[in-house]
This record gives sequence, structure tokens and C-alpha cells, in this order.
Amino acid sequence: MSAHLSTAIPVWVAAAIGALLIGLFAPTDEYLVWIPVAMASSVLLTFVIQVATTQKKGLVDRIMLSVGGAILVLAAATGVLSLVAAG
Repeated sequence: MSAHLSTAIPVWVAAAIGALLIGLFAPTDEYLVWIPVAMASSVLLTFVIQVATTQKKGLVDRIMLSVGGAILVLAAATGVLSLVAAG
């Protein structure tokens, strides 16, 4: 499981940093425009990391873990940013 987390955690951190940058620099009416860009960047980063590891075994599991975690991080960020934009 260590190999799975070592490829997933950088993607989760990148998603969290992307959400933070969106919250700091994007206008409030454009939050929902930039969140999918952060998700697409997370997916691309996932594939780059998986190609760099050159391990075939467990590829689908590692991709699911990375992308699934990024979805959860950005879903939470969407909720927080929606509350910020509403209030």
C-alpha cells in the first residue's frame, strides 16, 4: 500500500494547492469555472506520475486512488468556496 500512497499523495496535495489558489486569486463568480481546471490538472499529474513509476502491477488501483482523492479534495473545496461566494 505504500507504493499506492506515494503516488497518490502528491496528486492530492496538488489538488489542495490548486483549490487554495482558486480561492485566493479567482473572482467569486468564477470559482466553478476553475475547479474543473484543477481537476484536469490533477488527472494529468496522475498520468505523469504513473508513467514515471514504470510499474505495471496495480496501475488501475493507483490511478483510482489518486483521482478519487483529488475528486474528494476538490469536492470539499467546492463546498467551501460555494459558502464563501454565497456569504
